[in-house]
Amino acid sequence: MDRFEAMSILVKVSEAGSFSAAGRALNVPLATLSRKVSDLETRLGTRLLIRTTRKLTLTDAGISYIAAARRILGLVEDAEQEAAGEFNAPKGELVITAPISFGRLHVLPVVADFLAMFAEINIRLVLTDRNVSLTDDHIDMAVRIGKLPDSSMVATQVGNMRTVVCASPDFMSRWGVPTTPENLLNLRCVTVDTPMLSPRWQFKALGSGTTFEIPVVPRLSVTTTEAAAEGAARGVGVTRLLHYQVLEAVNAGALQIILTEFEPEPAPVNLLHASRGQMPLKMRRFLDFAVPQLRKATAKIGGSAA
Repeated sequence: MDRFEAMSILVKVSEAGSFSAAGRALNVPLATLSRKVSDLETRLGTRLLIRTTRKLTLTDAGISYIAAARRILGLVEDAEQEAAGEFNAPKGELVITAPISFGRLHVLPVVADFLAMFAEINIRLVLTDRNVSLTDDHIDMAVRIGKLPDSSMVATQVGNMRTVVCASPDFMSRWGVPTTPENLLNLRCVTVDTPMLSPRWQFKALGSGTTFEIPVVPRLSVTTTEAAAEGAARGVGVTRLLHYQVLEAVNAGALQIILTEFEPEPAPVNLLHASRGQMPLKMRRFLDFAVPQLRKATAKIGGSAA
């Protein structure tokens, strides 16, 4: 039995949530996957997965084994990269993830300039507003906006980003300009309905600096930040977004930022990667190139309120 192959299959099955999904991802017959996992369980003398018609559940032994398998497979991958020269020369594929809008506007230009300099590096840019797992999804580096949880990831801060409240001049001429966050309880609002964003808007109290929340009721709820900015610009209501998401509309006069004195502390913008041994040169080169470029970009769009 190929032990490394069996480890890889088991990890993929646990990530995919089923043998069928893992089989499609690996392009391996279902019966082959099942047999190889069963052979691995026989070799270990313990059960790793509990299989039912609806789902797979890891046993305690399975949880421990998969954690160890991921570490081992990572070391093997590092060794293969080193043998292929990725630790001695900047080459190979680099996988980077970033929020959709920020990635398109500010990360993609950096990537394009970087690729022009390094002919032997290819980049796969994954734009998503979901915080994907760098380890599970095989991501090399990620741009994240917001406070980071404690983890083994190495983060390099490239700036800060304001969270702003804004509305169209036409809307405020009809409904009035809110002077306190509490005024929003009586105004039409446009919110973004995603698992990442709360329907309660956070503000900073004057004087004390403590934060408080306003439970706004949306007149319009949308699923993308672009749609929220567009809805607000069309006079539907007040919206609350990151500064870069409304900057174009603000500069065009379609939106006006309000309640600046109540803004919470700006969110950090970080470029992070997994902390795992020696860094391939492709990652080191991108880190060295991207950090100053992203710092310039965030300095222009995420600065403090006027």
